[in-house]
Amino acid sequence: MTHVYSDDDGKLLVELARLTVDEIVQHQRKAQPPQDAPEHLRKESGVFVTLNSIKGDSVALRGCIGRPYPTQPLIDATIDSAVDSATRDPRFTPVEPKELDAILVELSVLTPPMKIEYDDPMKLLELVEVGRDGLIASRGMWRGLLLPQVPVDWGWNVEEYLKHTCNKAGLPADAWKDSQTEFMSFQAEIFGEESPRGNVIRNPSHPRC
Repeated sequence: MTHVYSDDDGKLLVELARLTVDEIVQHQRKAQPPQDAPEHLRKESGVFVTLNSIKGDSVALRGCIGRPYPTQPLIDATIDSAVDSATRDPRFTPVEPKELDAILVELSVLTPPMKIEYDDPMKLLELVEVGRDGLIASRGMWRGLLLPQVPVDWGWNVEEYLKHTCNKAGLPADAWKDSQTEFMSFQAEIFGEESPRGNVIRNPSHPRC
């Protein structure tokens, strides 16, 4: 995909997410948007903040929450997503101050999700591309999202990716074969810390536990 955001944009956003996590965990205080942020970072955009905890030579997910749709200015959505990832991910207890020095902050800026059109669910195997597409699976009130870096990190093929996205939505793994299950795709520009509070790079890669 064409890069919309520069490496400097990514550095600003990740450092803002890191500041937000530190502030909310250590002081129960919400960070404020920087007054000198570029105007294009104030446009509405979807974003996810991912926190990974270093475990020896690998990393493990510690929190990941965001806004799939462009309903907030990117700067504000980054702050809110960082707060939620550190304190409100229902899969984990809130991050504690003693953990902060072993946490990697990663940020994914999303394109607006678009419905994948097909007349046969098997065509999803051709329409979805691992490494390019993030996915949202939905059926009725059930909904689940996986970021595009997830299948890459875990080495999944397209079918495995579809199955795991269905599971994330609370649906059976084979629900992707049911025409009542709908999929949306999106792309993301990903930036993250190489080490806790370290350099911010595009498309960081960390071995998973």
